[in-house]
Amino acid sequence: MQSAGYARKVKKAVQMLLFKRHRKPGVKGWELKRSLGRDYMKIIKMLNSRLDDLGLRVKIVYEGPEPQKSPKEGEIERARFFVTLRNPSASVDTLSGWRVDEIAALTAAIAYITSKQGKAPRKDVEKLLREKFPKWRVEMSLNQYIKKGYMNEDDNRTLYIGWRSRAEIDQKMLLNLLLREDIN
Repeated sequence: MQSAGYARKVKKAVQMLLFKRHRKPGVKGWELKRSLGRDYMKIIKMLNSRLDDLGLRVKIVYEGPEPQKSPKEGEIERARFFVTLRNPSASVDTLSGWRVDEIAALTAAIAYITSKQGKAPRKDVEKLLREKFPKWRVEMSLNQYIKKGYMNEDDNRTLYIGWRSRAEIDQKMLLNLLLREDIN
């Protein structure tokens, strides 16, 4: 394939990834494969090199746990691709459109769930958040986080880390920042 063909496919990939077409942001791997062809992962790598100059990257988030070894074709096709910041420590409050207390509650909830190996009873998370926020705010915020994909809730009212948290939040860095002793 000529370089003009790849340039056209990179342009199409960026349009698919940046413009929201579904309820959830990003695009599934099978959609990219259908639109860009079998070599869609090569196109994504080319796009990543261009996005690097802008401080962005294409992130791949898998439905279940991230594969330990190189992912299989079916896993990549079911994964969600979308554009995120390359540097996760960028000023989130200016980019998200959320209030500071909403970000603080999300941070506390994600940190707590992460510290419990990725799942925690909703009542425990609510109890933690009620120490700093009113009950109505806690319930509203948790429902918002679930709706936006930052958390999932099962039938037993257990909260799990959602696909969006895995994509947008570096959980190891979050815990390291919270556990640092040299915070002023």
